[in-house]
Amino acid sequence: MARVEGLRGRHEPAPGARAAGASAVGARFAVRRGFYERPVVEVARDLVGCVVSHDGCSGVIVETEAYHDSEPACHAFVGLTARTQTLFGPPGHAYVYRSYGIHALLNAVSEPEGVGAAVLIRALEPVAGVDLMRSRRGLERAESLCSGPGKLTQALGISLAHNGCDLARGPVVISSRPRAWREVPVAVDRRIGITRAVELPWRFCAAGSRFLSRPVRR
Repeated sequence: MARVEGLRGRHEPAPGARAAGASAVGARFAVRRGFYERPVVEVARDLVGCVVSHDGCSGVIVETEAYHDSEPACHAFVGLTARTQTLFGPPGHAYVYRSYGIHALLNAVSEPEGVGAAVLIRALEPVAGVDLMRSRRGLERAESLCSGPGKLTQALGISLAHNGCDLARGPVVISSRPRAWREVPVAVDRRIGITRAVELPWRFCAAGSRFLSRPVRR
């Protein structure tokens, strides 16, 4: 059964790092590296309500999942490899990989360097560049544009070329929560779409959001 928590966390601006598309949801700034250099479960919860921006498009994060090298659902569980090198690198960078040979998935590397951990960005609520998102996705319904990790990267034009990108400097940027999202409650659930470590309650969703990849379990 899901539980609901209040939002919390640090969202300090990185100097000079104004995010693209800020006019759509109010002025905001890229979060500092220190935000990510914490336990990945805390980062995953606190990213709900933050904003992902790229190439004129942006959306508020409404769903995340945490992954850590101590559990078998995480790519880093097997240790340091060519594929997982970014996962063990400095926090606050993008880990982008291809799922099922089709979709690029965006993750935010977390915890101190040397720990393999990241937050999967699972869903966004579109806020800027929506017409471009519709063109890229080939559909009109706003709730379906970014309602999944592969959908949101397609909508924002994020690809494997962005693996290792500094999320405070871009071109993909994660920025602080808009004022309207600072107190939105977060529902906690088990992760989805995996077959290992399924019992961990490491999925975090904006409670009541219509833009999730799947409803929160009741």
